[in-house]
This record gives sequence, structure tokens and C-alpha cells, in this order.
Amino acid sequence: MSAKIFAPAEARILGIWNYTLEKWGEAQADNYVLGLIDHIHSLKNERGRWRPVRDKLWDGVWFVRHEHHYVFFRELTGGVVGVITVLHENMDLPSRLKEDDRLVEND
Repeated sequence: MSAKIFAPAEARILGIWNYTLEKWGEAQADNYVLGLIDHIHSLKNERGRWRPVRDKLWDGVWFVRHEHHYVFFRELTGGVVGVITVLHENMDLPSRLKEDDRLVEND
């Protein structure tokens, strides 16, 4: 397993699919979300693309960009990427990350 997608991230990905379906149709929704998931699973082998979240509160949390979304994650045991959330570039990233990270603690 190259990535563990926690429940908050799963919910965000489903929301992305639903939004894209409504705006641009099923084919585009499938294409975008499959590309996003492929990107997530490739992260383990692409450490050079990881960027740290520069806040002491988020020590050990990394992010990468995929088109219009940011993927926030931690490195878990065995180098597995644990995806906390996936947020659109126009969202209030700090507050949404905080909300979703709290949910991951219970996952």
C-alpha cells in the first residue's frame, strides 16, 4: 500500500467528484478524481515534490498540489502516505486542515 486515505480525505474526494459531475459531467469527474488518486499513490516515490506545512502546529504535515487542489498528508510507518485531506485552492486552507485533522485522530 502506498497511501492510506483517511475518512475526511475520502469525503473531500467524493465531494470533488460530485461537484465536477454537476459542472462538467461524469467523464470529467472520473478523469479528474482518478488522476488525483493516481497522484496520491505516486507520492511515496516523489518525495522531491513534497512541501512542508510551515507552521509548528503542523509539524510533520506535508502537501502537494494537484491541479486546483492541495493534498495534505503525513508519512506513516513504512513510508506509507497518510492523506489527511484534499482541499481546493480557494478554500480557507488552515481552518479546513484543522477540521479534517481532528477527524483523522478519531479514524
